[in-house]
Amino acid sequence: MNGIKMIIGLLGGLGLFLYGMKMMGDGLENAAGENLKKIFKKITSNPVKGVAAGAIITAAIQSSSATTVMIIGFVNAGLMNLYQAAAVIMGANIGTTITAQLVAFKLEAIVPVLLAAGSFAILVSKGKKAREIGEIVLGFGILLLGMELMKSSMAPLAKSPIFATFILRLEGHVLLGILTGALMTAVVQSSSASTGILVALAATGALPLSAAVPILFGNNIGTCITALLSSIGTSKTAKKAALIHLVFNIIGTLIFIPLINPVISVVQQLSPEGISDIKRQIANVHTIFNVTNTILMVPFIKYLVLLVNKLIPGEDEAETMGVKYIDDRLLETPVIAVGQTTKEVVRMANLAKDNVQLAMTCFLNNDEKGIKEVYDNEKLINLLEDEITSYLVKLSTTELSEHQTNIVTSMFHVINDIERIGDHAENLADLTSEKIQKKLEFSNEAKEELQGMYKYTLNALEISIESFESQDLKKAESIMGVEDRIDSLEKELRASHIRRLNNGACSATVGAVFLDIISNFERIGDHATNIAEVVINK
Repeated sequence: MNGIKMIIGLLGGLGLFLYGMKMMGDGLENAAGENLKKIFKKITSNPVKGVAAGAIITAAIQSSSATTVMIIGFVNAGLMNLYQAAAVIMGANIGTTITAQLVAFKLEAIVPVLLAAGSFAILVSKGKKAREIGEIVLGFGILLLGMELMKSSMAPLAKSPIFATFILRLEGHVLLGILTGALMTAVVQSSSASTGILVALAATGALPLSAAVPILFGNNIGTCITALLSSIGTSKTAKKAALIHLVFNIIGTLIFIPLINPVISVVQQLSPEGISDIKRQIANVHTIFNVTNTILMVPFIKYLVLLVNKLIPGEDEAETMGVKYIDDRLLETPVIAVGQTTKEVVRMANLAKDNVQLAMTCFLNNDEKGIKEVYDNEKLINLLEDEITSYLVKLSTTELSEHQTNIVTSMFHVINDIERIGDHAENLADLTSEKIQKKLEFSNEAKEELQGMYKYTLNALEISIESFESQDLKKAESIMGVEDRIDSLEKELRASHIRRLNNGACSATVGAVFLDIISNFERIGDHATNIAEVVINK
């Protein structure tokens, strides 16, 4: 009966710990906001910047697994190479030590204060920043409360002869301890959580530091399971990024196995208070392991990449049709996912604009080969609409700020307008086909009029895409004059067309095609204006 009570207490404490860690991470992430995107933009081939970025991001979202999964998403989308990914993953291992260091502080007495202050800030504060700080404080309080519940529930283990026998076996077998830690983390899918369980158990006096350290090393290996599972179904390069995480931690563990006793001596000298300070000792071992491992491995990133290339030979296959910048793994960090979705929408918009240009070029040059390319591009645009819409639905269910929610909502409308622009490009290709098949001849005056209206239409498209990408209000507002000119041109060209018909300068069939083209231009202008209005009305 006591065993069942202990397990229930442990699970309850673990649940609070994980929930508190997530709440604190979400609060930190929301508070950081756009800064997270800026950090990722600064990642270059410089490994030091990559390590720093990985550490900062992981400290913000409180999960090295989430950071690594996100990195695999970036690699899979072709936004990061293996060299950059390796550095960020190493930094993520450093960032994850923050949780253990926070837990190691003797803050049990102020847990009620943290819970009260955090709850009060969330319930009473009207300001967004104050509520985010409240989430951080409340999350930290819940995390510490979970730690205390785990510690109290596992206290009977200190007097258990069965557990004492198990610990004696662990003390004599380092590899068994490492395996135990790896399995623990693989089960709970969080190295921070398994380290929390380890700290809580050691704090009861049931687990000596000599047995805890190998388990801690195993925790670092076990956390790679999440990334490996996440890499299933990704590109070869993304799989290699996940493998880098595993190889990095295995090599680090092999380096530290013979150094276990010296490391224990160092942390005991840093925190000499014995059992009462074992939480700090474990946290310090965790930090020393990850920081030292990173310092040792950063100069050898090139060889680490060569190793995984040998383990997973071959390159990625040619790029298939579909999205390029978005990946479900990025949903772990919504602020990053929103930015990447914006890039994907802009890519889709540029494809539609390019297709309009190609269709017009085909019309002027009677290019049948180009018409087929227009139709192929339209298939890609339609596919992108479906895939981006599905992604936006998933993104809208994540925890977004009010500003991010507005952006996501607006993108639903924008991609619909882009898809309609693509349809009009296809209409222009259809009209070009008709022109070629029926051998229709347009007068020089008609061609000049079409090219004049086309230039305004293309200008409207460029303004709408650029203003949406940069969220430039002034640029977006400039489309109104262009749109007015497109509308007036349609009326003028209809009138001049009727004059040509009356003068016998063109046939009825040519006239019908002419009217359809200017109608498509006018509709493209309308959809471009709709996109710009999203920026104006934000």
